[in-house]
Amino acid sequence: MPKLPPKPLVSEVLDAVHKAKTKAKKIEVLQQYDSKALRYCLIWNYDESLKSALPDGDVPYTPNDAPTPDAQSKLASEYRTLYNFIVGGNYDINNTRREVLFIQLLEALHADEAEVLCLVKDKKTCQKIQNQFPSRQRSLSRHQVGEQGLACGLMQTKRKQRKCIQ
Repeated sequence: MPKLPPKPLVSEVLDAVHKAKTKAKKIEVLQQYDSKALRYCLIWNYDESLKSALPDGDVPYTPNDAPTPDAQSKLASEYRTLYNFIVGGNYDINNTRREVLFIQLLEALHADEAEVLCLVKDKKTCQKIQNQFPSRQRSLSRHQVGEQGLACGLMQTKRKQRKCIQ
């Protein structure tokens, strides 16, 4: 199993998962580097009941080219704002403001995490991985996530609470 830094980026964890050769190793990596930010991304990507409140397609943002990690924000500290970008998450902001907030979030994040968040928004994480590794068609499926209880969690919104069921 690849050794990652103590608090890895979500993109680093997903990369390590997809480099793991067996299902057992993938699960081991996910369990070892489990975090709320990773869970929220997996829930948003694989839970069909959650719909993105953002338009599909490319997002016009400028990737963060900060030379040091200290100058960047991490998804681990910004995951609490993800409910703003899901239908039913926050009724108090209009679509224009929602899109501006999303672009600001992407520009503050590390470039790899911003790319992952764009893929999660469109529920295309698996397609990206299959394009990067065409010989490996074994990717993290919704069944594997639910089977291990990794997608189980409570997403709280202002007006609704949704519980992910395995």
